[in-house]
Amino acid sequence: MPDLIINSNKQLSAFFEEHFQLNDKGMNELITSFKTKRESKHSFILQAGEVEEQLKFVHSGFIREYYAEEAIEHNINFFEPGEFSTDFLSFQSGQQTRKWHQCLTDIELRVLSKSQFNHLLAKYSCGRVIVEKAFQNILECLESKAYNRLTKKPEAMYQHILEHNPSWVQHIPQYHLASFLNITPETLSRIRKRIS
Repeated sequence: MPDLIINSNKQLSAFFEEHFQLNDKGMNELITSFKTKRESKHSFILQAGEVEEQLKFVHSGFIREYYAEEAIEHNINFFEPGEFSTDFLSFQSGQQTRKWHQCLTDIELRVLSKSQFNHLLAKYSCGRVIVEKAFQNILECLESKAYNRLTKKPEAMYQHILEHNPSWVQHIPQYHLASFLNITPETLSRIRKRIS
């Protein structure tokens, strides 16, 4: 167990060092404040109508993010190791989320409560930088995905996934990828055959 926490802390440190400039003391307190949490395949870690109360960093496993409308689900994103699976809008604003986050595999998260985060935010100026940078990254990502969905055909989008998120193809069921691409699983099968 201690080795697992050490490896997880290294993964978190690598993320923050790559994306943010934090002082050593603030970095250390931030990283060691995250706790380990495990969830089983198919369990929900966020449901529509809830308020996001934790920063959640994926250490292992895959999570899907989707909207549900009259029993129809629309996959909008997938989270893999090394990414945050937090609904930052709900976390920051206190508004109820409209998203669902479901584990596609058994997962291990590193989590930090909102109250602990706010404590660190008050203690170190770096916390504000994290929030601002996170929102900037989210907006850039959403804009890019919206652009791709509106301008690229499903085959081009699938090729983009192969190039930029190859682990999705290995670990995410085809029907979920098809939903993300807004096509049927059968159409996705034909695309995969053409590309391979």
